[in-house]
Amino acid sequence: MLVGAHVSTSGGLPEAYRRAAERGCEAMQIWGQSPRQWAPGKPKPADEADLRELLASGPVKSVAIHAIYLINCASTDGDLRRKSLASLTHALRLGDRIGAAGVILHPGSAKGEPNQEALPRVAEVMREALQESDRCDLLVENTAGAGDTIGRTFEELSELIRLCRGRQRVGVCLDSCHLLASGFDIRSADKLSEVIDGCEQTVGGGRVRVLHVNDSRMPLGSNRDRHAPPGDGELGPRGCAAFASEPRFEGLPGIFEGPGKAGKAAEKEDVDRLKELRRSGRQARRRRR
Repeated sequence: MLVGAHVSTSGGLPEAYRRAAERGCEAMQIWGQSPRQWAPGKPKPADEADLRELLASGPVKSVAIHAIYLINCASTDGDLRRKSLASLTHALRLGDRIGAAGVILHPGSAKGEPNQEALPRVAEVMREALQESDRCDLLVENTAGAGDTIGRTFEELSELIRLCRGRQRVGVCLDSCHLLASGFDIRSADKLSEVIDGCEQTVGGGRVRVLHVNDSRMPLGSNRDRHAPPGDGELGPRGCAAFASEPRFEGLPGIFEGPGKAGKAAEKEDVDRLKELRRSGRQARRRRR
């Protein structure tokens, strides 16, 4: 796993890269636009070129883009769906230009409808956004399962992939906090392995392409999305070490989103802690051979 963190793009894309490098990141995650408004800002072409060069030569090797939370591809509201499509397309096109590992999408909320009725609406927006972009992967994220959110099961993620006609550009981002909150016990290497076996059998091998490595303030099956710094929550050091050292995650971006130890954005101490957990997890796996 390439250990990384979510960083601010304030000051431009090269500044985001420098923040990630200062924190000791091997990967980074950014917003595709301001997360608080629909109007997308467009980075300077020179900044995009600089970021591509930095990724090719520096210590931070991968960037992922998180689509904004305002998006709800499951909505029946025509205006919200149009805005969601425009924002998602913007993020994918940015991903095309900077060589991103993928755009991470929360599929949305069914708002009182059965999820099975909302899934085709989500997939329709996803297909249109893929048609309006070229190369960047679109990665649906598993959710904690609160309310009517879509994506709490591997079956729902698999159905979205199927409805997108199995396109290779469609993949999955697995969030460790969301897995625990939605009822998957991943607090040991053996339990995690069983869960990932089930994930691959359901969504297909090679579909998991980015990871969110967040601990959880809430217990197993709580359906509540409350992050904790790695090792400080219900997953604990053992669970986070297992997740960070899972062999099938080797080479994939593993992003800690925060809040960190200081209560705000992820800082160097949080990245260092995640690297320490990855190291201890690898050592534990070697001892078991």
